[in-house]
Amino acid sequence: MAAGDLPDELAGLLPRIQRLARRRLWSGLSPPRLRGAHAELLRLVDAEPGIRVSAAAHDLCLAANSVSTLVNHLVTQGLLRRESDPGDGRAALLHPTPAGAAWLREWRVRRDELFREHVAKLDAADRAALTAALPSLRRLADSLREGEEPP
Repeated sequence: MAAGDLPDELAGLLPRIQRLARRRLWSGLSPPRLRGAHAELLRLVDAEPGIRVSAAAHDLCLAANSVSTLVNHLVTQGLLRRESDPGDGRAALLHPTPAGAAWLREWRVRRDELFREHVAKLDAADRAALTAALPSLRRLADSLREGEEPP
């Protein structure tokens, strides 16, 4: 592959892997069937209970009103709880519900099984190359985020 092809390959391949994995994960997963952004928000809130909508929007690189819409859907599904911030009544703090935490546990188990199965199908050289690429991919993500204004 020519060096100039790398950006195009990455830009096309990474979302494709994500979509394919998501499709596999959704089949057989307990309802509700969440869209990718819903699952990302639920994962973030589970990792950072009490996060504000604005901070979640920044972390997910989404507009605050988009995150508010996602929050409304997850609250309706019973997976997320929204409460007023005692320090600022205009802000909302987000917490996973027990049902949301259970859904995430199931999702993580299925995700881990899926990737473990498919990575195991690769030969040792491919597995080593993927492992070696992870720090570079993290640095690429950090570089894309540099100087970014909150949405």
